[in-house]
Amino acid sequence: MPVNAFDRYGPDVLSGSSPSSHRPKKSRQVELGLGMVLEDAMSGYVGAVVGAEKTTAGVVVKLEDRVGKVRVFPLGPGFLLEGQPVDVQLPKKKPQQPGRTASGSRAVVGAKARVARGSRIWVEGKHDAELVEKIWGDDLRIEGVVVEPLGGLDDVADKLEAFGPDREHRVGVLADHLVNGTKE
Repeated sequence: MPVNAFDRYGPDVLSGSSPSSHRPKKSRQVELGLGMVLEDAMSGYVGAVVGAEKTTAGVVVKLEDRVGKVRVFPLGPGFLLEGQPVDVQLPKKKPQQPGRTASGSRAVVGAKARVARGSRIWVEGKHDAELVEKIWGDDLRIEGVVVEPLGGLDDVADKLEAFGPDREHRVGVLADHLVNGTKE
C-alpha cells in the first residue's frame, strides 16, 4: 500500500484508544432553573424548564418544546445541558426574604429588641396588653416601646400627670370601649 494513500481510519485504528475512553462521561450536578434548556438523553426531547413539582412518584420537571408541548420527566440524571450529561437537582433553599409580622409590616430578620425607651402604650388591662403584644409586639420591640396595662382607665389622668409626657417621653392610651357618663 502506498504511503501517501488516503486512509480514512488513520494509521492505527486502536491508537489512543483505551477501554476507559469508551465509558460514558460522568454527569455533573446542576441546579434546576426556569428557562434552562434540557434534553432528555433517552428520548431526545428538548425543552425549556417551565416548572417542577412533587408527585407520589418523586419530583418531576416539566419541559416545554418550541411548539408549546409540555412533557414531564423525573428529576435527576439522564439529561443533557449544552450537549453534556447532567444530574439535575432542585435548587438549594435560598435565604428567605423578610416575611411579615402579625400586623402586616415587613419583618426585620435578625433584629433584636431595643432597650425600652421613654414612650409607652397604656392599655386598660392584661387582655388588652396580650392582644397588642400578639398583633404589634414585633414592631414595638424593635422601636423600644413598652406596653403597660393600667388596670382600668379610672386613674389615667393622675398617671399621665405623674408620667409627664414630653417630646422624648410619649404616651398612647388604648381603650377598647368608651362608655358615656363614666370616667372612661
